Amino acid sequence: MAAHGMAAQSFRQAMAWLHTWFGLVLGFVLMAAFFFGALSVFDREIDRWAIPSTRFEPQPMPSFEQILRPAFERMQPTPQAVDAMRSRVDGPMPAHFDTVANWSAYTTHRDPVVAVFAGFQVPGAKDPDEAIFALGTIDPRDGAALPDERLKIGSGFFYPMHYSLTLDWKNLGFWIVGFSALVMLAALVSGVVMHRKFFRELFTFRPGKGGLRSVLDLHNLTGVVALPFHFFFAFTGLVIFSATYFFPVGHTQLHDLHDLHAATEASELGLPHRRAGVPGGLANVDAMVAEAQRRWEARDMAGDVGFLVLQHVGDANGYVSVYRAGTDRIALVGQGIHFKASTGALIREDPVSTPVGKVAEFLTGLHLQHFRHWLLRWLYVLGGLLGAVCIATGFVFFVEKRKRQHAKQVSQGARIVDALAVTMITGMVAATLGILVANRLLPDDLPARGDWERYAFWGTWALALLHAGLRSAPVARGLANPAWREQCGAIAVLALAAVVLNWITTGDHLLRTISAGYWPVAGVDLVLLVTATVAGATGLHLRRRAVATAAAEHPRREHAHA
Repeated sequence: MAAHGMAAQSFRQAMAWLHTWFGLVLGFVLMAAFFFGALSVFDREIDRWAIPSTRFEPQPMPSFEQILRPAFERMQPTPQAVDAMRSRVDGPMPAHFDTVANWSAYTTHRDPVVAVFAGFQVPGAKDPDEAIFALGTIDPRDGAALPDERLKIGSGFFYPMHYSLTLDWKNLGFWIVGFSALVMLAALVSGVVMHRKFFRELFTFRPGKGGLRSVLDLHNLTGVVALPFHFFFAFTGLVIFSATYFFPVGHTQLHDLHDLHAATEASELGLPHRRAGVPGGLANVDAMVAEAQRRWEARDMAGDVGFLVLQHVGDANGYVSVYRAGTDRIALVGQGIHFKASTGALIREDPVSTPVGKVAEFLTGLHLQHFRHWLLRWLYVLGGLLGAVCIATGFVFFVEKRKRQHAKQVSQGARIVDALAVTMITGMVAATLGILVANRLLPDDLPARGDWERYAFWGTWALALLHAGLRSAPVARGLANPAWREQCGAIAVLALAAVVLNWITTGDHLLRTISAGYWPVAGVDLVLLVTATVAGATGLHLRRRAVATAAAEHPRREHAHA
């Protein structure tokens, strides 16, 4: 029995080591993944706040003939896309791209605008299947092109930050976040092994027991309460990006097999894999959409169109695919219905997915939550923030537990970790607010405006790191870093500034947006005000605690000198 008990104790100690050090090393990445994942739940709403020209009610997929077709016909790749393509083409690049590989349009029940994409074949391309793309955003009410150089802060910055840290070189960010998610699963399991009294800790939080005990209780509580959420989202995130992780194998050793599979699948489905090289017309696409909606209605399904694709445009092998929006179910888009482009004749109606396909659609859809369910959407935000709090309290507990010991040893370890923790917790929130403030301050016609907004984000975060490091000297003496309360004050000021600047620059103050029921903008402003309140209260609490600590330390110093 004694040997068994010692083995169990040794195993728990190993799990504690794994949990502590994996959590410390990769917690910085996971903190960003959780925090920006929580913001990404309302990425479309943040886009509305950041781009005032898109502040109108969500619209259905517009008419192809009246709205989409003119928009597609005026699209061409940007000079930047052309320059990036040059190295993959034998010979000069054309001045105008005429052979359309595909057109597509996408929208959701939360999108006032429609995203449009156009792919073009490139003469002389080393890979004949490679296309050059153009993308844009249009107003679905009249087809007017909206300024696409404006940064979509929610869907174009916070959302990619959640899964790739916006490190695009060699997909480095995907790999870092993916590895961190994998390690997180190990940390969750090791955390459960460490805490045998699992259910007791679910109901344990002792704020009156002192700082360190309260921090550990909060760490355990947020970890246990949201454990299923944390585990599920780490796992499904890995599932969603599994193709990226296996891409090096698929793109090299399995490249020919992949091409053969694509051609065979296209032949079986009746959807041409390549152009015929023979010109073909385009029948009325609106009639095809109406027929798809009629067929969905016959199967008692909602008829919202989420995704419209025209493949091999202008060719005899052209076809049109109409996909149903995922407003009423967990899977993203589906029930595709495909028509021959030149005649409008039905080619294929996608069958019900296989059991394996249904599981994949369910896992992907539940992670990305494009369905219509506002309460569940807020629960996603809560889960993401609980994950961030769990990691943040883990950082704080690590530092607080060691800093007095490090002070006696004249070690700088706790000081370094504390400065990084400040940067990752309050600094990250300050950087998030910094990009919103910059969004309202920068002139609308500023060239490369989106780049300047990104610079504001990274610049604010860098300043937070510098400030946390410069102010961390007290940590080496076993005291609190004043950067915590000072950055809380900065967060409160930045959050209030963002609300006021939105009012000044657009006229959309809270009384107007709430009375009009325009919750995308009102919601962002309200969250900013809550953030300012919480940050201000936290800063004041930390200040009072610092004053009390200093008062307690003063008599000790006097006694020591005496």
